Amino acid sequence: MKIKKYAAIDIGSNAMRVLISNVIHTKDGVHFQKNALVRAPIRLGEDSFTMGEISKNNLKRMIKAMRAFKLLMKVHEVSHYKAYATSALREANNSGDIVQQVKKKAGIKIEIIDGRKEAEIISNSKISDFIHTQKTFLFVDVGGGSTEFTFINEGKRVCSKSFKIGTVRLINNLVDQRVWEVIRIWIVKNTKLYRKITLMGSGGNINKLFKLSNVKEGKPLSMIKLNQIFLELESLTYEERIIKFELNPDRADVIIPAARIFLKALQWSGGQKIYVPKFGLSDGMIKYMYKQQHKKN
Repeated sequence: MKIKKYAAIDIGSNAMRVLISNVIHTKDGVHFQKNALVRAPIRLGEDSFTMGEISKNNLKRMIKAMRAFKLLMKVHEVSHYKAYATSALREANNSGDIVQQVKKKAGIKIEIIDGRKEAEIISNSKISDFIHTQKTFLFVDVGGGSTEFTFINEGKRVCSKSFKIGTVRLINNLVDQRVWEVIRIWIVKNTKLYRKITLMGSGGNINKLFKLSNVKEGKPLSMIKLNQIFLELESLTYEERIIKFELNPDRADVIIPAARIFLKALQWSGGQKIYVPKFGLSDGMIKYMYKQQHKKN
């Protein structure tokens, strides 16, 4: 048995996180095992989407978080890492300077990826381990700045599209009604190709919504149950949501627009349930890194 440690740094619009995973080689093949996950609640999207650039204060916080991530990777003796940034840095006017400052002061190289690559990495991360090949899925990953939609049929990715709609944009009233309509048309058009659609959700918000539902892990969350939770959350104040549901302050506001996106996706696709396997961009990055290293060797 050989064990290597890989790390994935996901620089999102609502938070930054580092995932450290064990990559275990045995006679039976390769296994991926989560080792540590640390999340830093730095909302870069609020800067990027409202002001057009990352503020000096959030740059300072970001550098501190990246230094901490670097130390954590050293402690774990990580052999390979990647740091990917999504829509918040994609759209910031000073993204080049941010990348340069982080490299200089924290020693971490950031790669800014587009929505298509983000959707591909997420949707391929653990799909083959999870789905039944006879089913058709609409995979929905809701982030702070963008949402990635991917249709998967018989285990294969058919088409993906990234839209500029996300929880941080929505709470700041930065999403035009026309964006919703474009998404609706895209989902309806692609849904027509299949008899039955089941949703699969990714992201911190749907994981929290699933936890609040008390549905057994591995079982799907119904549209009815998701709507019940959504209505209850919406009826409470921000402070009440934090106390009653033990939500982090940076989760208590964005969870409502996230639920709305998933409910709309269910409605427009005709789906009645949503599976919530616990994986996202960082999980996909680990597998992506392994494939790259495996090709080199």
